[in-house]
Amino acid sequence: MNGQKFGKVAVLMGGSSAERAVSLNSGKAVLSALQSAGVNAFAFDPAERNLFELKECDTERVFIALHGRGGEDGTVQGALEFLELPYTGSGVLGSALAMDKARCKELFRSRNLPTANFIALEKNSEFDIEKIIHEFGAVMVKPSHEGSSIGMAKAATAAELETALEDAFKYDDIVLLEQWISGREFTVTMLAGDALPVIEMVTPRGFYDYEAKYQVNSTEYFCPADLSQKDTQYLQQISKLAFDLVGATGWGRVDIMQDSDNQFYILEVNTVPGMTEKSLVPMSAKANGLSFEQLVVNILAQTLGK
Repeated sequence: MNGQKFGKVAVLMGGSSAERAVSLNSGKAVLSALQSAGVNAFAFDPAERNLFELKECDTERVFIALHGRGGEDGTVQGALEFLELPYTGSGVLGSALAMDKARCKELFRSRNLPTANFIALEKNSEFDIEKIIHEFGAVMVKPSHEGSSIGMAKAATAAELETALEDAFKYDDIVLLEQWISGREFTVTMLAGDALPVIEMVTPRGFYDYEAKYQVNSTEYFCPADLSQKDTQYLQQISKLAFDLVGATGWGRVDIMQDSDNQFYILEVNTVPGMTEKSLVPMSAKANGLSFEQLVVNILAQTLGK
């Protein structure tokens, strides 16, 4: 595909969320790949420049490589709609819903999609930590509107839960407590309506946390995952259902776990996942015959119809 047909493309990266560092890495990789493909692309950091400058730069379309709040929650999508600039990925509603882990879980449950038992707690509200541990046993604690596993922790005792909540509430006013699942971790990339090969992530850290994703070399990846054809198709099917249910479009990722009884559970939908050459989406795209450069051009090409 002729890169010049896209016109001038801004790659949004950085931002002011807790995932700024990851976003800068994603953005730089995307920018380099687009430029290698002959696209007239340039870096744009909304934390350092006013978004309205995009128009002054004669920008014709936008590749969103912003992670977390302000980039993945519908905020920048709404601003770009106002500026009448086509952009990659999900729209305002899909972005906002996918970013809200608690509401996503409610949606999954309403459509009988498999997801672990959960409750959502509001900051400064009354809740009984001892009762929660008694009812759930171990839980995964997650800020409802963060990504990259930021603020997440496992809690198996009242003391651990109290500490985990204290940390999670630093990032969000709503915290999701999810039944702890011990087992295998998978992710399914969605690209232009298709589910790509399933990836399994294996880490000795207990779960696929921030360190396992970005800071250590002990994490192993298997793509395609060692699953039966039936299980592979099932994961791809429920991933597409979950992705469509929250209104996500274009590209993204659905995270899933399998417990010791071989039951699968949808964890969450990511609408702007990591995009370095070593990230999960490029890994599954490669297994499907797409190079990193071809992948980013494919994602950008989805803006041509907008």
